[in-house]
Amino acid sequence: MSFNPQNFLNTTVKNIPPSGIRRFFDIAAEMDDVISLGVGEPDFVTPWHIRDEGVYSLEKGHTHYTPNKGLLELRREISNYMKRRFNLTYDAMTQTIVTVGGSEGIDLFLRTVIEPGDEVLIPEPSFVCYRPITELCGGTPVPILTTAEHNFKLTAEDLEKAITPKTKVLVLPYPNNPTGGIMTQEDLNKIAEVIRKHNIMILSDEIYAELTYGRKHISIAQLDGMYERTVVISGFSKTYAMTGWRLGFACGHPDIISQMTKVHQYAIMSAPTVAQYAAIEALRRGDDDIEVMRNEYDDRRKIIVSGFNAMGLDCFEPEGAFYAFPSIKSTGLSSNDFCEKLLYDMKVAVIPGTAFGACGEGHVRCSYAYSLESINAALERIEAFVKKVK
Repeated sequence: MSFNPQNFLNTTVKNIPPSGIRRFFDIAAEMDDVISLGVGEPDFVTPWHIRDEGVYSLEKGHTHYTPNKGLLELRREISNYMKRRFNLTYDAMTQTIVTVGGSEGIDLFLRTVIEPGDEVLIPEPSFVCYRPITELCGGTPVPILTTAEHNFKLTAEDLEKAITPKTKVLVLPYPNNPTGGIMTQEDLNKIAEVIRKHNIMILSDEIYAELTYGRKHISIAQLDGMYERTVVISGFSKTYAMTGWRLGFACGHPDIISQMTKVHQYAIMSAPTVAQYAAIEALRRGDDDIEVMRNEYDDRRKIIVSGFNAMGLDCFEPEGAFYAFPSIKSTGLSSNDFCEKLLYDMKVAVIPGTAFGACGEGHVRCSYAYSLESINAALERIEAFVKKVK
């Protein structure tokens, strides 16, 4: 009997589509002279003092495994950071775990709490991993539509409508990728009322918490009754331009973190040692780096939003992260067709809004974590393309 690998594959895995982000990135990587606004990665190099600490850790021979939860020294700095920046108190020993990027933290949490049949509420458009990880756990992802008319916020009314007896977790992805939407304390207070009423857990993905413009990020874990039921996911990739170091962390109730650690032990063992030593330096002396990069993103944000609106592509003004999410409905093209034609005709790579949920149709995501030179050149090409297709 001949061997057919297809007969042995997990059906859930087979049915999960590849990331819509990576597809366009991979195509663009094989073309010459492409301007990419596709990948959500800072164009900044990790600040030197952080890189230097990583190099120094190698020189000192720190090349062995760390404790499963991460270096205690790093977990203490994470606890200090969360208290200093967001007024959240977490015990370094029992309430923090160091992960391989924020994405692993999301995976660990959902695998720890979701059982077959449980429903996970996911405001969309949002980051691509929540839905497939939920499905891999046997859970049911339940999207909640957010719109530009409501600044891409999750409303208490829409949350209430989506809750059923099977609802177990609400994903709170703010500041939001891909829209740049944020939640204010007033917004969160209304959400918290619903959460308390229905006794639901919260996965608060706050990887962009340091990248807000005009107002400070508020974590739902700061609100009355939310601390115990919320696991906060964050990391170093966006805040300190450390994407390639692959380091994140999760903070939450000791009973949840202890079980997440168990999954982490068997799946990963421990996060990269060199990255952990670099992260200690980032947390201790990196506040000024955050400020420099955020100010630069703010300048780019204003330029890209103004550029899209000027060419007739209505663009919600993002208040967080480093993405613009303009509407391309006026062109008459679908999100996917717009992105494909723009890439092949004008050599500009952006991501179709549908990569972030079906409700992203009619939009594209453009990262402004690129140089002003690249942004301005991309805007010129996009404007020429829009004039042509209209």
